[in-house]
Amino acid sequence: MRQDGSNPKIENDISRYFSEVIMPSQQETLGHIVVEILRSGRNLNRKSLCSKLLTRLELASGPEQERHYQQLIGMLFGRDE
Repeated sequence: MRQDGSNPKIENDISRYFSEVIMPSQQETLGHIVVEILRSGRNLNRKSLCSKLLTRLELASGPEQERHYQQLIGMLFGRDE
């Protein structure tokens, strides 16, 4: 039995939880982008949404983020991915 009162299984579970990246939902991402566009004073349209999504796709930090933005771009053009 450990004397320091820590539980390695719980510590491992907590560490794993905080190390996982939680992707926002598609609605949350689009909501943030719409707010950015409107606050910048630009017109909200397909072109401005696509431009923002492409910029975010270029700056994506991993394959999961890339896939997320590619799916949203596909939605703009009516493709189910």
